[in-house]
Amino acid sequence: MRFLYKRREFIATLGGAAAWPLAAAAQQPARHLPRIGSIQNFRNENFEAFIQGLREAGYVDRQNILLETRFYGGVLDRIDEFARELVALKCSVILATAPYAIRAVMSATSTIPIVGIDLESDPVASGWVQSLARPGGNFTGFFLDIPELGGKQLELLKEAMPMIVRAAVLWDATIGTVQFRGTETAARPSGVTLESFPIRSVEDIKDTIDRAAREQLHGLVVLTSPLIFNQRSQIADLALKSRLPTISIFSSFPKVGGLMAYGPSLASMFKQAGSYVDRILLGANPGELPIQRPSKFELVINLKTAKALGLTIPETLLVRADEVIE
Repeated sequence: MRFLYKRREFIATLGGAAAWPLAAAAQQPARHLPRIGSIQNFRNENFEAFIQGLREAGYVDRQNILLETRFYGGVLDRIDEFARELVALKCSVILATAPYAIRAVMSATSTIPIVGIDLESDPVASGWVQSLARPGGNFTGFFLDIPELGGKQLELLKEAMPMIVRAAVLWDATIGTVQFRGTETAARPSGVTLESFPIRSVEDIKDTIDRAAREQLHGLVVLTSPLIFNQRSQIADLALKSRLPTISIFSSFPKVGGLMAYGPSLASMFKQAGSYVDRILLGANPGELPIQRPSKFELVINLKTAKALGLTIPETLLVRADEVIE
């Protein structure tokens, strides 16, 4: 697959910055530039990391690419429409984040290359790829797909408060069943009993956390979804008011008042997606680009929240933390 004004050809035609300033590229007819489609929930730091990844690969919107982004703002009914719209625009590549968007785009096209980012699904079990090493078809991407991560989070929460016996699991019932079941299985060796607290909308969050507090559970494991990510400040605030120690995979969770986080750098995953888009624009077959999974995980602890909860975090845990918020 080759496109007019590909990055390397674009740079080569400059013949040096002095001869051809970047502004000249903006004068090229827009219809000749490759379109990069994207379906996102909201504009946030992860999407900005994707833009940064494109920029580091040499792409600038309206100069040598056209970035077509659609934000569905939590309204899932809009996603199928957006997918069809991006296909009709003949995008060169489409970035789809979260299972909803991936399903919609894959239903809308079997030819346009798709790069997916998904924290909740197993891409092979979902039928999206043939294997992690060689996805096949027009799809590749970045997946968390580590069911045992929930067990590790519970282990860390138990290390912070050894007396924990019963914990709530907050999860998104619209897409998180596989992740929740994996967390249940991974948590069994810990001896902690998990209670399921599913949500489907923003309106469910307060009632769910209030119920966990009424049942006098000892902690809250927060799983992932776009809904949960976008409401992380509300979840952290409600949990603190209910005196529920929390742990999430989102490193930004303790920064808004949660107790702990253990998980991959989501910004890094989105930035890497920009590099995959680059490779596809330069001719790579998405079906031959391996599915990537994170290999580095970060532990973040908020000591201010710990103090508010009356917890003393063991020094053995603090020295292992990548970031301690005081």
